Amino acid sequence: MQFFREMREELLIKFLNDECTEDELKDVIHWIKFDSYTDYSKEMGYGQWNNYDYESDAELPEERKLESLLDQIHHKINVKEHYKSEKSVALFTKWMTRVAAVLLLPVLALYIYTITSKPDTISQLEEFSVDSLEIVAPTGSKTFVQFSDGSEVYLNHGSKLKYPQKFAGETRGVVLSGEGYFKIAHNPQKPFVVKTRGVNVKAVGTTFNVYAYPDEKTIATTLVEGKVILEKKAPGITPSPIGSMVPGQHVEYNTENGNINSTIGDIEKYISWKDGKLIFKRDSIARIASRLSRWYSVDIDVADNDAREYTYTATFTDEPLWHILDLLKNAAPIEYEKVPRKRLPDGTYSKQKIIIWKRD
Repeated sequence: MQFFREMREELLIKFLNDECTEDELKDVIHWIKFDSYTDYSKEMGYGQWNNYDYESDAELPEERKLESLLDQIHHKINVKEHYKSEKSVALFTKWMTRVAAVLLLPVLALYIYTITSKPDTISQLEEFSVDSLEIVAPTGSKTFVQFSDGSEVYLNHGSKLKYPQKFAGETRGVVLSGEGYFKIAHNPQKPFVVKTRGVNVKAVGTTFNVYAYPDEKTIATTLVEGKVILEKKAPGITPSPIGSMVPGQHVEYNTENGNINSTIGDIEKYISWKDGKLIFKRDSIARIASRLSRWYSVDIDVADNDAREYTYTATFTDEPLWHILDLLKNAAPIEYEKVPRKRLPDGTYSKQKIIIWKRD
């Protein structure tokens, strides 16, 4: 397939009219990712926008048209790893019709990079009903979402978020499974509620992090600025208040026994993931293994209790997993071993497993 530095106008027109072949669609995607920032591309993009009748955006200035487009497109993106199918290509083409005129935006190129960067896979875009939208941050990627009220969230690896296209009623409610860093638009008349399997986090205009993966017993909230109220919830029972938080506070709630642990200050290690950093401060090897497992999509098992006594303080930025494990091994008497991956009946391979133990 031939790639090119500047998009041919006739190919862009074919794309806008849903007439691209599969190979031509790949050319368009490549342009989105790498070549959509040139002056030529910008001029062509704005020109093609004006050839299409987008009634709701007709009176907007050029820069607001771009923002309006992004406000709409994030509602339609549900990132999942699937084998490429004809249906997914058709859906992609349909929804990207309105994108083609503004492909020059770096943020849009980032969306497309997230969608297409994994080898041998294509992410499927799926449209939900107006009352139930969902986005999934694929393993190895972080995803950004902006809500209709101007609030926004960064989703960590493997996280899932359900939310309405427009907030109605007395609250602005979303459902989180995983980890999200939220920046909430101020609206005291309409609290923003992040619902997890065991805790509700209420805010009116603030910044905070919520950690609530379904396979872990602890739900943690870290408040960066503003104020939030925590509520304990259980099926069939009205949520009951746990308490309010102050900036710089980190609260962990154990869903199995109801225990609550709270600390003040030094919250950077809980929120640095959104900037691509892994920060550990006097953390046990077991906690580090859990973070690394999720970050690198592997299964790390600390095999004996003797190894669990070691703690580490370190910061890693874009480090290969094996480099991190070697550094941990050099800092304490531990060893690790990679377990060979197994071929599964469907032809895929099991997740990489790593075993850690104390060195004699």
